[in-house]
Amino acid sequence: MIDINGTLLAQIFNFLILVAILAKFAYKPLMKGLADRQTQIISNIETAEREKAEAAALKREYQQQLMAARTEAQAIVEKARKLAEESKEEILAEARTEHARLLKAAQAEIARERDLAVAELKGEVVTLSLAAATKIIGRNLDASANSKLVNEFIEKLDEKKIGGLPC
Repeated sequence: MIDINGTLLAQIFNFLILVAILAKFAYKPLMKGLADRQTQIISNIETAEREKAEAAALKREYQQQLMAARTEAQAIVEKARKLAEESKEEILAEARTEHARLLKAAQAEIARERDLAVAELKGEVVTLSLAAATKIIGRNLDASANSKLVNEFIEKLDEKKIGGLPC
């Protein structure tokens, strides 16, 4: 069994003094360090949660801004497309107007040239007709009679449109 002697009592006494010294100098600072560590960990967790919430809010804000930017970009593209379509229509209308103007000018030029050609042709026909008539008749009528004869001949030609050509 256990012998209670002076050595055991000294060991118990030394153990109690050691526990008291450790409680005073080591246990309290150790517990204070653990409490400080626990407080710091709780603070870090709260900070992390707060920063996580802020990051989530920033993410939502950035997503909203991105959606707004996409919507705005789509509106700009649609506006540019509409403007391009209007410009295209305007350019086509100007081209059609210019085409009509050029066509009208060309038709007027053709009519002018035709009238000039008809006038020249009439002059040549008069000269040739007079020459032919002079040779055929063998005598030269006076100038007014020649002119009257030729003009009547040309008028008859104009009415019949010989050769299918308009004069």
